[in-house]
Amino acid sequence: MKNQVQFQKGYSLPDFLKDYGTEEQCRDALFRWRWPCGYQCPECGCSSYCTLKTRALFQCNRCHHQQSLTSGTIFASTKLPLTTWFLAIHLLTQAKTGLSALALKRQIGVSYNTAWSLKHKIMQVMKERDDSKPLTGIIQLDDVYWGGERHGGKRGRGASNKKPFIAAVSVNEEGHPIAMNLNVIKGFRTKEINEWADRHVMPGSLIVSDGLNCFKTLSEHHEHTRIITGGGYQSMSHDLLVWVNTMIGNVKNALKGTYHAINPKHLPRYLAEFCYRFNRRFQLDRMLSRFGYIAVRTPPMPLRLLTIAEDYG
Repeated sequence: MKNQVQFQKGYSLPDFLKDYGTEEQCRDALFRWRWPCGYQCPECGCSSYCTLKTRALFQCNRCHHQQSLTSGTIFASTKLPLTTWFLAIHLLTQAKTGLSALALKRQIGVSYNTAWSLKHKIMQVMKERDDSKPLTGIIQLDDVYWGGERHGGKRGRGASNKKPFIAAVSVNEEGHPIAMNLNVIKGFRTKEINEWADRHVMPGSLIVSDGLNCFKTLSEHHEHTRIITGGGYQSMSHDLLVWVNTMIGNVKNALKGTYHAINPKHLPRYLAEFCYRFNRRFQLDRMLSRFGYIAVRTPPMPLRLLTIAEDYG
């Protein structure tokens, strides 16, 4: 029997071009996503407006406040055509194992720096959206590190070039995976685990983790089962942790196979990209429209903010 998720129709490139192939179609879509019930002035709430065509601005007929279609959104101050933005969003939301900035550059016909900025703005939308949706139900939890030993450096958990992150997968009562959360943290300590759980786990959920000492704190506020797995391959094949370990392997393989190198300070966005696609894998045909609705509600992310230190979440 065919897997219904893997064999769903999806959203083909011809379908995309039919819906968003022109600048006018993209502008109309942005308008609908931003103002589903019609234009509303952010200053006075008036719905009556006029369009200043020479400057591509909307002006409120009551208070005369002016704004562009993209102001205050992730698209703010862009010099790129919206068709380029939409094509990038389509490619990144449909690519199961990710798409590097170099590959994106070649497909949408922009410079590498532009493709990098575009990709990271899109990933920022993904991160902010999924950070606002905590996991619920039965949650499999594990500790993970990204990176490896530098030549002559310290091995194991204490290696300075390893980035710790939490991997969590919610499953239903039949044990099928529903949603995934991957978040970089400062370290596997009680304080960081509590902060992560407060933000990313719904009250009343059941958490299943391995025996890592810092996970004990979860028992204070959540229903929590610890499984002492030991080390080696057998620790990764336990039935109650099978999906979180499967996802860790899939994500690490995809990151290593898609990207030549990842700056550790940008790791949170790369992890969020995989979570966003996985968590919406049941409706590939709606990926772009769902993303667009959130993108026009995501604040601008100028280059200076894209390049600063990571956001722990």
